[in-house]
Amino acid sequence: MASYRHLIEANRVMSTGGVIAYPTEAVYGYGCDPFDQQAVLRLLSIKKRPWQKGLILLAANVTQIEPLLSPLTDSQRKQVLSAWPGPVTWLLPDPHHWVPNWIKGQFSSVAVRVTDHPIAKQLCEDWGGPIVSTSANRSGEPPCYQELPLRLRLQKTPVVQRPDFIVGGPTSGLSKPSEIRDLKTGNIVRA
Repeated sequence: MASYRHLIEANRVMSTGGVIAYPTEAVYGYGCDPFDQQAVLRLLSIKKRPWQKGLILLAANVTQIEPLLSPLTDSQRKQVLSAWPGPVTWLLPDPHHWVPNWIKGQFSSVAVRVTDHPIAKQLCEDWGGPIVSTSANRSGEPPCYQELPLRLRLQKTPVVQRPDFIVGGPTSGLSKPSEIRDLKTGNIVRA
């Protein structure tokens, strides 16, 4: 488990517009304040990811993303909540435009997951809301499933292309990133 000091520092870094790396259910992820456009643009630059692809929001609990759940029908809400907390990301409609376009990318829906990973969950709880979650690698590179490979990869990366802080700790050990399901179509976008 990450130390209390690491969690406090991660929160401080995000509150000043920084980017962190942290363990999730399967891979190390990059994160920042999703409502800080400059922080998100920096994260996208580090990752070399086009904004149009969109990003995932990670939350500690459903209360943190209630504005996305309240427009759902009872049946839709039950379907989504049956997979959480856990490694399932849902594409949810955002009819009230709660989530900024720099998170949704070119899409009208938003990718959201309520995590059961203890460190990621604590990060979101301490932050008081959802944070960005995207794999901690440049686009096209394989993700890092552990902290050491991430640190070794970052040693070869220019300082300006590194996250501002790494929260240490293990992933949950899953062999692949979270499944992504589209609530509107029922399709599995990423198995």
